[in-house]
Amino acid sequence: MNRVLAHTGARYPILQAPMGWIARSTLASAVSRAGGLGIIETSSGETANCQREIQAMVDSGLPFGVNLPIRFLKDEAMLRFVCESGVRFVTTSAGSPAKFIAPLKAAGIVVYHAVPTVEAAIKCVEAGVDGLVVEGSEGGGFKNPEEVSTMVLLQAIREKVDVPLIAAGGIVDGRGMAAAFALGAEAVQMGTRFVASAESPVHAHYKGAIVQASTTGTWMLNTQSSPCIRALKTPFTETIHAAGVMGPETFNGIQGVYFGGDMNAAPALAGQSAGLIHAVKTAQEIIEETVHEFHAITARLGAMAAAHSFG
Repeated sequence: MNRVLAHTGARYPILQAPMGWIARSTLASAVSRAGGLGIIETSSGETANCQREIQAMVDSGLPFGVNLPIRFLKDEAMLRFVCESGVRFVTTSAGSPAKFIAPLKAAGIVVYHAVPTVEAAIKCVEAGVDGLVVEGSEGGGFKNPEEVSTMVLLQAIREKVDVPLIAAGGIVDGRGMAAAFALGAEAVQMGTRFVASAESPVHAHYKGAIVQASTTGTWMLNTQSSPCIRALKTPFTETIHAAGVMGPETFNGIQGVYFGGDMNAAPALAGQSAGLIHAVKTAQEIIEETVHEFHAITARLGAMAAAHSFG
């Protein structure tokens, strides 16, 4: 039995990443209806709005999860709400999950933590998490400045721990999913792929920029400070890249990117996998195509193994 499916109740081991302002009930419900697992974000800091989005998912009866980014939570209001609302699956990130594990588990919630290093993975397992989201440096958004690819990080973490792993970073289809499973994952998480989906609430300009990007179409920015991010190459991010640093005002215009379509209002967060995305598709198309391709690849590999052949 796939442990991630047992923990989430989803039909397929495909999760939608918790992108700030983007991962709300419209996108999450589309992913969950298609058989994946939609995740509701709380990193935007809009506590009341996020609580309404969580309640909408609870009322829908669909399987879903909530992300709690520890460093960005203003107080314990969101933690208390999640524990009392009937949520059954939570991912934590951006900080130590230690103080969150006990109240979440007391509420019957399964807890996975997002990690960018082997050392963090070991500490989180020792703290009692049920699983890990393994975030390689290919992914978009907030990153570890010490870059380790998903391919390497998955193997290194799997060598050290036995909890279920969700691979994140650089995955948009069944090829990436099959590779992740070969390296020890039991599920995958996609962010950039679902930003460029029909149900994503972001502006068409943002989706179009992802579709048009090449595999070298992103920067790692602010690598000598915090936060370090990966974002699309634009005139705005080129200035940051050249300077080597970015100030706290950098994200003031982020909603102008997301919902106004102004690609120079703030960094347009995206992963290197943007270079593998060639069209905007519905969540159902993304998930069905991913599952079909995954099974076709694993069937071919299974036949090769049965025949002791290399093709």
